[in-house]
Amino acid sequence: MDEHPELRMAFSISATSRPPRCNNGIMEQDGVEYFFLTPEQFRSKIEAGEFLEYEEVYKDRFYGTLRSQVEAQLDKGINVVFDIDVKGGINIKRQFGGDAMSLFIQPPSIDELRRRLEGRGSDSAEQIQMRLDKAEYEMTFSSQFDHVIVNDSLEEAKTKTLKLIRNFLS
Repeated sequence: MDEHPELRMAFSISATSRPPRCNNGIMEQDGVEYFFLTPEQFRSKIEAGEFLEYEEVYKDRFYGTLRSQVEAQLDKGINVVFDIDVKGGINIKRQFGGDAMSLFIQPPSIDELRRRLEGRGSDSAEQIQMRLDKAEYEMTFSSQFDHVIVNDSLEEAKTKTLKLIRNFLS
């Protein structure tokens, strides 16, 4: 997105009930990487209808997209990019229809995903296994997306993604 400002793209900042993580010695900040909420705050916003989509990914571990945050970006003429789980992606596509393009970013294999997750050093072995199980399940939904990008080579994946975005926005 930084390489192509002419596309006016920006990430939607998701909300989560997980605690902030430390990535490469830098702690995630509220309102930057995520809006960090308690599970109780998250449930309250669900009841108030404040989410475009949400999912309880693990027990008391919610992720979701706040309607107000996306609407504010759209009002500024920003093309909003969502980095969300498959059910959220399907729900967003259902709500926006042809005004949205859905991309399923897929690892080359579960073994490669395991290697990448272990290389981060941020999750326990149990958390990694939960993520791998979830990834295998999510991969069964790839056919419900407009396009599938296999993230084998980062440069190739970026090139394919950029081409799809440019075609969609034109």
